[in-house]
Amino acid sequence: MSENRMKQYWRRNVRYLLILLTIWFVVSFGAGILLVDLLNEIQFAGFKLGFWFAQQGSIYAFVILIFVYVRLMNKLDKEFDVDEK
Repeated sequence: MSENRMKQYWRRNVRYLLILLTIWFVVSFGAGILLVDLLNEIQFAGFKLGFWFAQQGSIYAFVILIFVYVRLMNKLDKEFDVDEK
């Protein structure tokens, strides 16, 4: 792979990471800490929504983001022909 293609590959990889980590930060810090009072006015499965995000929601979001990252990286690897065959 040429140096230019490697730079494109890593640039896309880092962009994916930054986007997914930003989503995780918004869900965990934003919903679990900053917006907790607003979200606590809403009930979810018998719990206040702000409490739920602080205790469970950010974990679920992180696990989902892991699967999204794996899928994105598999597509990226195939596009740049560096996938495991």
